[in-house]
Order: sequence, then structure tokens, then C-alpha cells
Amino acid sequence: MKTLRSLLLAAVLPLSSMAAAQEAGGFLPNQAADVVLGDLLYVKRPIAVFADSPNDPNFIRQMELLARDPKALESRDVIVVVDTDPEARSEWRQKLRPRGFSLVLMDKDLKPVIRKPLPWEVREISNAIDKFPLRRQEIQQGAGLGMGG
Repeated sequence: MKTLRSLLLAAVLPLSSMAAAQEAGGFLPNQAADVVLGDLLYVKRPIAVFADSPNDPNFIRQMELLARDPKALESRDVIVVVDTDPEARSEWRQKLRPRGFSLVLMDKDLKPVIRKPLPWEVREISNAIDKFPLRRQEIQQGAGLGMGG
């Protein structure tokens, strides 16, 4: 019985911290099945987070890390898209072909720029995005006021 309680607690805690962040007006991941990739072209900078299960420890950790600093992501026009169901064969999964846990950073032209097999801090993600060609253009044109992230 203790094992079952531990498993339930482990599954619910990350969800409750994500819910708290959402209520505070912050981080809100999107399910891959609900987001049409082509609709984001030159509008948003997708970060795709893949796992073979929502219980994957790397997936849970990545969601916690992303929820810590939603303003840094928002200032860079980031949309977080998650896919934890390989059987659903989402458009995202077919295009990006992840294996197990995978973090994929894309620029606004929807081309994958960086792939990571382990979770990344928002600071590292922000620094990487700030080096993307389209982001550098935004900063030069004055649209990158959120550089502090």
C-alpha cells in the first residue's frame, strides 16, 4: 500500500506545481495534438518536450524547470508543446522523430535548432534562443526587450 501511495504522490506533485504556476498566470504547456505546427510559422518559437510516458523522470524534471521562469520564455515568444504519447503519432512526433525523452528548441521558421536528451534550465534555453538568427534580428530591431530573462 505504501508503494501505491508513493507512486500516486510522485505522479501528482509535478502536476500540482504546474497548476500553481498556471494559476499565477505563468507556464502553460500545450498538448501536441492541440497545436498545428504550421500555425506557429513566424509567430511563436516552439519548444517541444517529448517522452514515452508522462511519468518519465526527465519529462517531469523538464516541466518543473520550465515552470520556474515563464516570463523569460514568454518574452521570447516561446510556446511549450508536450507529447508523451508515442502511439498517437502526432504531427510533432512525425516531424521531429524523438526517441525517448527529447527537448527540441525551434526558431520561428519552425526549423529545429537544438536537440537535448536531458532536461535544460530556462536560463540555458534563453541563452540558446538569444543566439538564434531570427531572435538576434528581433533584438536588433528593438523587439527583444525581454533579454534579461
